Amino acid sequence: MPGKFDRPNENDIRFLQEICGEKDVISSGPLMDDYARDEMPWVKGYPAAVVFPESAQEVSEILKHASARRIPVTTRGSGTGLCGGAVPTLGGIVLCTTKMNRILEIDSSNFTATVEAGVLLTTIHQAVEARGFFYAPDPGEKTATIGGNIATNAGGMRAIKYGVTRDNIRGLQVVLSTGEILNLGGKHAKNSTGYSLMNAFIGSEGTLGVVTQATLRLLPLPKQTLSLLVPFASLRDAIRAVPKVMESGILPQSIEFAEKGVIFAAESYLGKRFPHRTAPAYLLIRLDGNSREEVTSAMDLVGNACLAAGADDVLIADTPEQQSAVWDARGAFLAALKSGNEVDECDVVVPRDRIADLVEYTKEVAEEVGVRIESFGHAGDGNLHIYVMRDTMAQEEWEEKLPRAMDLLYERGRELGGMVSGEHGIGVAKRPYMEKSLSEDEIALMARMKSLFDPAGILNPGKVVPLSGS
Repeated sequence: MPGKFDRPNENDIRFLQEICGEKDVISSGPLMDDYARDEMPWVKGYPAAVVFPESAQEVSEILKHASARRIPVTTRGSGTGLCGGAVPTLGGIVLCTTKMNRILEIDSSNFTATVEAGVLLTTIHQAVEARGFFYAPDPGEKTATIGGNIATNAGGMRAIKYGVTRDNIRGLQVVLSTGEILNLGGKHAKNSTGYSLMNAFIGSEGTLGVVTQATLRLLPLPKQTLSLLVPFASLRDAIRAVPKVMESGILPQSIEFAEKGVIFAAESYLGKRFPHRTAPAYLLIRLDGNSREEVTSAMDLVGNACLAAGADDVLIADTPEQQSAVWDARGAFLAALKSGNEVDECDVVVPRDRIADLVEYTKEVAEEVGVRIESFGHAGDGNLHIYVMRDTMAQEEWEEKLPRAMDLLYERGRELGGMVSGEHGIGVAKRPYMEKSLSEDEIALMARMKSLFDPAGILNPGKVVPLSGS
């Protein structure tokens, strides 16, 4: 895989303009700053050009040209990533999918929706729910594009019951760096025909090909939802209640955990009071079903399991207003922590029964290193979001303490049988930790896959797998 790349010149810019039109190519001006970073502010890289294709054929022409010229291409959607995965760290071209934003079809017979890669997640949810359907993945960042969700195999709060993005993709249209357009999978619900090439692209962060279109699995929209807000005397008590909930025989749509510090931050950020404010820790549980009786019966079983596990109370939110008060706060946790602050995230996933061990360890790390650490996450699937907060720390102190804290957190995650990323991908920020978590053989095989799918090595180079020779 080539490790040396060329910088786009004036001829390359003119070629991009011929393909996409002058208005859809940016090569100078203040807007370029917006494409030099994602939501991980310390990872930066300035592209020579940003291009906005509107079709797979345009993407194909761009990639063929870039391969021939050995120009790096970084695919980007809304830029909401948290690992530097969509940052052009080696310059080159940013290929932004946001103008490929059409919902092409909602097929009620096959329970699928076919959409372009630049459609926002919130747009998909609104469109299919208006037709009585349900696209299950529900990552916290609703302004992300579906292409970005596919690139990182995004999960979200409903993963415990409905799976992550990979579990809800029926087909993909992908453009290889050589310009070939592949149509993988389809509307069929089953497929055992050859290797699952489609799944190789899900979670590959744009390093193997550019996703231009996706066929999504839809489900019937649940007719009833009900939420429980469950206060506990400690986070350890809250987390230890989760296996009891699962043993009740009910599979909730979501089981989230949070401590009161994060909840207070969300209150302040939203200007909206949380329904309960006195407990040190909470479980937020959402149930769904097709009848009032079904969700009420599930509520009784889950609520009793929580009380038997030591919950202080079980508060029921069964109106839209009450449920909004709970889940709006949950959706604002990250934005609230980041508001006016610099943070770095550990997106580790561990077995469900080890969450409490890792959360308790975060408090030890905070004291040992001398940083503030906040956490929340998906108790139902073991995916924690742990944030190291800069607060008022001087830059030199922050640069010294942050790596120490992250090294300790990721090491403990490995010791507990976990993996580096539950749903936010690897990008730049997590690659060193991934390389400690996987075997040399696994890393080498991934590098060989990269060489096979992207022989010129131009697609998002330096992300996930190391550059050749590095």
